[in-house]
Parts: sequence; structure tokens; C-alpha cells
Amino acid sequence: MDTAPPPEQKPSPDNERPFLVTKEHRRFTEFAEACRRERYIGLCYGPPGVGKTLSARHYARWDLIERYLPQRFCDDSPLPPQALAVRTAMYTAPVVASLRQISSELRGISSQLSSAIEGHLFPDRYTSTYTPHAYTDLVIVDEADRLKTTALEVVRDHYDRAELGLILIGMPGIEKRLARYPQLYSRIGFVHEYRPLSPDELTFVLHHHWNRIGLPLSVGDFTDTEALAAVYRITVGNFRLVHRLFAQITRILEINDLRTITKEVVETARESLVIGTL
Repeated sequence: MDTAPPPEQKPSPDNERPFLVTKEHRRFTEFAEACRRERYIGLCYGPPGVGKTLSARHYARWDLIERYLPQRFCDDSPLPPQALAVRTAMYTAPVVASLRQISSELRGISSQLSSAIEGHLFPDRYTSTYTPHAYTDLVIVDEADRLKTTALEVVRDHYDRAELGLILIGMPGIEKRLARYPQLYSRIGFVHEYRPLSPDELTFVLHHHWNRIGLPLSVGDFTDTEALAAVYRITVGNFRLVHRLFAQITRILEINDLRTITKEVVETARESLVIGTL
């Protein structure tokens, strides 16, 4: 099969990216709501690519809110209503940063969100500088594996001072690492393991992909069932890898003017990807 480079893709519109609600995302939402409600520290861990960051960003509506925060004080843009529902800020731990920078960025992101919410709720009130985190209920720290011991102490200090919920997202093993720090681990109220897609969930996700390019997917069709089995064998339910694989499948269909996804198409698409240990 021909695997020439695909035509240039058009940029996506300036709105929230499409999101598929899976059972794992619903479990993450329940976990995040508990951390926000009880003001606990929550720990979410799972293999790379299973959807931890996507779930967190969707829960916080961060694709909408993140773009809004820097503009608010420049043009007084209206606050997206999604920010009022969850009052959650998202912070990605830097690879290299000073403790002062991490502390400043954590305070800044939660203070910006709180100030924006307060300005929306009370447009005629001057925003108080004495309660900078009053309207931020939860902070989600992604890539928490990057944080060293002293940086984790900075995060814990922010949690204690701001009196809000906190979620740390990382790779498997972070729960064992944090267990060595009793001052932090004693504050962890919830632990959530984010797992890969089950076979039924993968079928649901692939129905979406098939429909997106205008092809029917029937589990009663042997060709479709064989293609589904090949996708599951290759991806083992890894959400990110499913998207990468299907992007290659779509490219191969367009190049070869095909209207059916077969096992051979899936295996040809797999040859275009670098896949590590899942």
C-alpha cells in the first residue's frame, strides 16, 4: 500500500476539542469531585497515553478557561460559564524550575482563576487581595513525577495555605514514592488508578472514529471484527495510541482510495508508528 505524506491539515476551530466520555473519565470525574468537595489531596496515576491529562483538562474545561485568563484584565472578556461549575485550575509541573518559580506559578494560576470568578459573580466589587484563592476549589498538578522532594513541599505548602483541593497526576510508582513522605502522604484522601480502555470501551471509541470518516462499523461483519481485534492487539486499549493509529489508518484510506478498514490496513498503519512497551 502507498504511504505517501498526507495533504496539509486545516487548523481546528477555536473551541473545546472533541471529547469522548468513557467509563474511566466518569470515574476520574467522581474522584475529582470528591477531592474538590472534601478539600483533600488526591493522587491519580496510570500508564502514559491512557487519558489522564485529557480527562483532567476536560473536567476543568481548561481548553476554554486557560485562553481566557490572560485576556481578562486587558479586554474584560466574559467568563466562560464552565469556570463557575468546577472552579478548578490546571498546572503542569515544569521540567526545570526554581522553587520560587513553582510557588509563584501555583499562586498565580489559582489567584487568576479566583479573581476571574469573583469578578463575574460580583462585577461591582473590587476584588479582594486578602483572599486570592477564595473562589478556586481545586488545583490539578499534571506531570507531578517531575517534582523533587523540596518542590513537593512547595506544593503541599500551597495546599495548606490556600485551603483547597489538590490532585497530583503521575505515572505508576508515584504512589510508592510519595509514601516515603509522611507529611504529604498523610494528607492524601483519595487514590485513583487510571486504566486503559476495556474492549467494550475501545469498540465505543472506534465507532466514533469510523463514523467520523463516514464508514459504518458492524460487529456482525467479519472484516470489521477482524480490524477491531487488530486495533486492540496493537494498542492494548491505550487511548493516545488509538488516536495515533487511527490517524495513520485515515491517511492510508485516503491515499489508496479505500472505503473499508481491514486488518491489513490496520497493520500497515501500525508500521508507520513507533510503539514502545505498553
